[in-house]
Amino acid sequence: MIKKELVTAQALADALDLSVETIWRYTRADRIPYVKLGERQYRYNPNDVVKALSSAVKEKGEHFETGPKTYTYQDYLELPDEPGFRYEIMEGELVKEPSPAPLHQRISRELLFLLMFYFRDTDPSGEVLSAPLDVTLGDTNVVQPDILYISGSQLEIIKKTRIDGAPTLIIEVSSQASMQKDRVKKLQLYQRAGVQHYWLVNPLDQTFECFALRDGLYSLVVSGLDNDTIEHPDFPGLAISLKELWYDPTS
Repeated sequence: MIKKELVTAQALADALDLSVETIWRYTRADRIPYVKLGERQYRYNPNDVVKALSSAVKEKGEHFETGPKTYTYQDYLELPDEPGFRYEIMEGELVKEPSPAPLHQRISRELLFLLMFYFRDTDPSGEVLSAPLDVTLGDTNVVQPDILYISGSQLEIIKKTRIDGAPTLIIEVSSQASMQKDRVKKLQLYQRAGVQHYWLVNPLDQTFECFALRDGLYSLVVSGLDNDTIEHPDFPGLAISLKELWYDPTS
């Protein structure tokens, strides 16, 4: 039996065998009752929600049919915070994955420091930034790259609350959950958006791949694995020691 006290969107989704995205979608459309506790903070009475849904949705088996939805940047801004997860939108599809693990964050930190010092000398007016930071590549594409570099010649894409346009360089540090997304969906998205350089780092396989746009398509310019040192032809003087990158004090 569903309890009567107020619950979170995740607890409600679990009780009704729905996705939390569906709960948020109904919340934004005011199709279910809710209590707003603060900015992007909602609670629900499950029994009241069931009553509201019974007149609005047809049940099929154990699931509710909700129909497809194309998410936009505005939808993204209205998503309630959910600790332990982060969200992106790619081609209108809402993507949810767990927050990064310590090894992921350690690699991101090392690369961030390395690039900050490098571009401080080679492009002092450029910006090296890291997640969490929204990057919009059109109204139906909102991503949070692990690291990005915006050259001094394209600072106009930096807005007050987001980056609106294609950075010069994007780096994604893959996890087990994001590997397929980073290698396929994001590679295609960044290629179409005109991101000049896309670096894909895989701590699980200990590989580092650098793609660059050549005639509108990504080409693998340089790659390394294990204890190699990455030296990119488009960034002279930059050397990335993979042995230091993979260091994990917990292993």
